[in-house]
Formats: sequence, structure tokens, C-alpha cells
Amino acid sequence: MRILIVGPSWVGDMVMAQTLFQCLKQRHADCQIDVLAPDWSRPILERMPEVRRALSFPFGHGVFDLAGRRRIGKSLAGQYDQAILLPNSLKSALVPFFAGIPLRTGWRGEMRYGLLNDIRTLDKQRYPLMIERFMALAYAPGAALAQPYPRPRLEIDPLSREKALAKFGLSLDRPVLVLCPGAEFGEAKRWPAEHYAAVADAKIRAGWQVWLFGSKNDHPVGETIREELIPGLQEEAVNLAGETSLAEAIDLMSCADAVVSNDSGLMHVAAALNRPLVAVYGSTSPQFTPPLAEQVEIVRLGLDCSPCFERTCRFGHYNCLRDLQPQPVLDALQRLAGEPLADPLPQEH
Repeated sequence: MRILIVGPSWVGDMVMAQTLFQCLKQRHADCQIDVLAPDWSRPILERMPEVRRALSFPFGHGVFDLAGRRRIGKSLAGQYDQAILLPNSLKSALVPFFAGIPLRTGWRGEMRYGLLNDIRTLDKQRYPLMIERFMALAYAPGAALAQPYPRPRLEIDPLSREKALAKFGLSLDRPVLVLCPGAEFGEAKRWPAEHYAAVADAKIRAGWQVWLFGSKNDHPVGETIREELIPGLQEEAVNLAGETSLAEAIDLMSCADAVVSNDSGLMHVAAALNRPLVAVYGSTSPQFTPPLAEQVEIVRLGLDCSPCFERTCRFGHYNCLRDLQPQPVLDALQRLAGEPLADPLPQEH
């Protein structure tokens, strides 16, 4: 059975989509899975053993380009038995339709009648988790999902990891704490830089080194975190945000002894690498897209006004994150890492 997946447009969603691929392989061991997705997602898909090929989808978010989608669809004609669409948009259904794929499966979305011929009606109460909504598309309508749920697992090539370590002059002579202080969603997902700096300070004093990851947009906050550290500690913090490719970031994150992250795509990458992970939540909720790994601690305040799922705080205070102090995160790291932390400040004798 040959299956084309139309993939999602966000890093975290693409990581979680692996649960669908795993379910398909469980049901049809010899099925061939190709994923049509933006080029940025290739490093993620290449690290998923269930995926045969990552197919380039050249259209940016929101770009319609009917002629371009028709051209891609025609180029894929006759190659697949089923298409499964993870986005709910009308435009995401065009390529499988133009390809003439016999079975075209997806949730009811933007007027896709005719474009899809296996349209499912989503029961949000039955499938509260995003992975459940992905996984359900591998089964007949109404069928029970296989238990236990699969978890995303990215496979790392040791040679590729060694090349990344050498390229950035990194060594593993000290335990590695990875910090992911960014979030494309907006400020309402970003724990303050000074709190991240306090965590970095404490762990470096305990003998660790700190690597900061993110996009180019996150490089300034990485610098702010480093600048909060005193000389002597600052040298043990490396700001890699915007410096690495996504492939290099994934390979380097696999070296982490622990990760602290906002609710972001890199949080899901860390979980799929099975790294001990502290996930900081503010305006969003782990009830929909939790990190899927064995060693996870969720840290959040749970204020009455959260989760609001807004990009900016309607009250302007962002208390769900600003009032979340570093100590609960340090405590969670201690439980995960299984070793005592140094005091954040040296003690006088």
C-alpha cells in the first residue's frame, strides 16, 4: 500500500505526526509512506524510519497557487493508493485531488467535499489530543485507537552528530543543559530571559555547560541570557540560536543531558529525542499537545486566566510566565537529572 501524507506546517506538529506514521506501519507493515511537506521539515522526516521519502512542497504558508498545486498533483498521478491530509484547509486537499489518488482521507474542514472522498467528522471530546486526531486517520471511522499510544522517536546518525559537534567547536566534557527560550507563537509562550539566565547560572555552577537553541529571531534573547551571566560562567553558555540548521540543532540536542523549553516546536523535538525535559507552559495547555516522552516535567502556574491560547496577554501582564520563578524549574531539573544542584549564589564561610 502506497500512502501520501500531506504534512502540517509547524515543527511540533510534524514531530507529532510520526504517531500517525507508526500506526500506519502497525496496520500495514509493508506500506510505503511519503510525506508532502515544506522543505524545512526534511531534517525531521529524514530522522523518522517510517518515512520512505520527503517530497518538497514549495508553497509558503497561505499561498494558494492553484496552477502550481495542479502541476505537483499531476506529477504524482498513479503513484499512491491513499492520501491522508493532516491540515484542514481546502488548499491542502488540491494536490491529492489533482493526482487522482483513489482514497483521500481527512477531517472535515474548509469546504472539501468532492476533493476528499473519505471525510471524517471530528469529535473533540473523543480525541482531545492532537496525536489522537492524527492517529485516528490511520483507522476506519469510529475504530478504537491502539494502546499504548506510540511516541515520536527521531533517529540520529552518530556521524552526523559528530560533524555538528566539530563544526561548532562543542565538546561533551561537561553535562549539557539545552535551553530553548523562543516560541514562534508569540510572547505569551516565552518564559522571561532572566528566569532562563537564573537556571543557566545554577547549572553552570553545578558543573554543567549550556547550549541555547532557536531560530534567528531567538538569537537576541539567547544573547540576553548569556549577558546576565557573570564572567567565568558566561564562557560555559553557547548561543546557537539562528546559527545551526534544523538538522544540526536536532543532532546537537540529542547530546543534551537535560532540556528546558517553552511550549514550542523544539520542545517536541527534545521529547522525540527522549531527552529529560522540563516544559514551561504559560498561555497554552499540555492537555492538547503535551511533550511525548518518558522523562518529562510540566511546570506551570495554572492561573485563572490561563490557558487563554492568545499570542499576547489581553491583560498586558503575562503573569502566567513572569510569576513562574526559576526554582520550580530547577527543582524539576534536579528530579530529572538525579543529582544535587549548586546554590545559585556562592555561600560565605
